[in-house]
Amino acid sequence: MSRYTGPSCKKCRKVSQKLFLKGSKCSTNCIVDKKLKASRDKKFTPGGHGGMKKMSDYGKHLREKQIARLMAQVTEAQFRRFFDKASKDKGKTGEALLRFLEVRLDNVVRRLGFAISMKASRQLVNHGHIRVNGRQVDIPSFLVKPGDTVNIDAQAAQSSAVKLGLDHADKSAPRPSFLSYDAATMTGKMVRWPDRGEVSISVDEQLIVEFYSK
Repeated sequence: MSRYTGPSCKKCRKVSQKLFLKGSKCSTNCIVDKKLKASRDKKFTPGGHGGMKKMSDYGKHLREKQIARLMAQVTEAQFRRFFDKASKDKGKTGEALLRFLEVRLDNVVRRLGFAISMKASRQLVNHGHIRVNGRQVDIPSFLVKPGDTVNIDAQAAQSSAVKLGLDHADKSAPRPSFLSYDAATMTGKMVRWPDRGEVSISVDEQLIVEFYSK
């Protein structure tokens, strides 16, 4: 499956918003912050030229969908499958969509602190360093359920990247309350489904629902 491997900052500039695709690295010396400031002064969007154009309703809906997809770092086909799954779920479709994206294994690994970014967490999963309920799982899109335990193998736990992620989680990015973590065994557990306010993807999900409803 094809996947974008170019500069992460280019995605942020495309939607004129910080997506934190590189984790904590996005908090310092961010080129998007500089470009957004310049765009406010010059009245045009980052990467654009000339006057700022008014965005159509379709453009607003598309932009919101793209932001959610880019933050989850999934392909268009994967995102659509998650939406179709959410549309069959009880309750609000938009909230169900964000909930499914939030409990993907690669995202749970990131939020537990084993990785500092989605790219790093996906690499841990793909290389077979993550176990769910004691069994090796190498599928980033695997959906973690309440009661599932997630831990990292001893070899990967000693890497500098994992130690950096855990240090960041302990000091700067507190773990959400729908996840518990035992530092002694380096094991996390999903205790319940995440609430809307605990989802790390910041979008107006209703615009996404309206986009696919047209």
